[in-house]
Amino acid sequence: MLREEWHSIGANKAYLFIREWKPEAARVKAAVCLVHGMGEHGDRYSHVAEYFTEAGYALMALDQYGHGRSSGKRGHLNSLIAAASDTGLIIEEAGKRHPDVPVFLYGHSMGGNVALNCALRLNPPIKGLILTSPWLRLAFKPHPAVEWIGRRLASIVPALQQETGLNPADLYRPGYAKAAPIVEDPLCHTKITLHTYREIDAGGEWALAHADSLEVPVLLMHGSSDRITSLAASELLAERLGAKCEWKIREGGFHELHNDVEGEQNIKQIIDWIELQLSK
Repeated sequence: MLREEWHSIGANKAYLFIREWKPEAARVKAAVCLVHGMGEHGDRYSHVAEYFTEAGYALMALDQYGHGRSSGKRGHLNSLIAAASDTGLIIEEAGKRHPDVPVFLYGHSMGGNVALNCALRLNPPIKGLILTSPWLRLAFKPHPAVEWIGRRLASIVPALQQETGLNPADLYRPGYAKAAPIVEDPLCHTKITLHTYREIDAGGEWALAHADSLEVPVLLMHGSSDRITSLAASELLAERLGAKCEWKIREGGFHELHNDVEGEQNIKQIIDWIELQLSK
């Protein structure tokens, strides 16, 4: 596969690092725009790109503001609207780089929240939306006292960083040879600001409340043993999307389904769904 990288200027004059993988010879059948999760970056999906490009798809991934090789304080989003706008930017670039082919939007975890809000609020020209383990709600409920203190501090020092408390062992089950490690990756971090948490939390509730206005088909996947983001929230989203949603619960699956022990099968299921949309 071929790889190209560049940067663009996003919302609030953010410096955004973007890369694209595409087939070497075959005609691109569709372009897929990827939005990664909290604390990681787009290059953790290079193994996903291998499968996509082999199937004839281009995969474009940005590093969200405050992540990877993009600018910004680590773990800080200026706003959910700004993040959705940055996502709209890569959709626009995908359309320019691959005119006359469909564009799909693919968001994982926090990126699933951002992608869903982008699709709902901006109505970009996409053929379909893929959400894996979206952070609509967390799988655990923070202590009420912690939430109360956090809300007060967020209004005073919104860019105050906190540790996410993420346990790397909760991301995926070992066994998939191509899984992307996170602990050894210098571009990954374990920071989140109070403002970012509040933006994502509010954005998840807003998206659930307005899900029925979505106009494109959705593939929604979540592991039944996800300890990070809420399976119940994804089930609620699937219910509210109705016939527009293909809802897949991966039995025993952890949070990062593309890295989980059944990662290859999960990635291929996404590709199969894209193929189905293109056939309609």
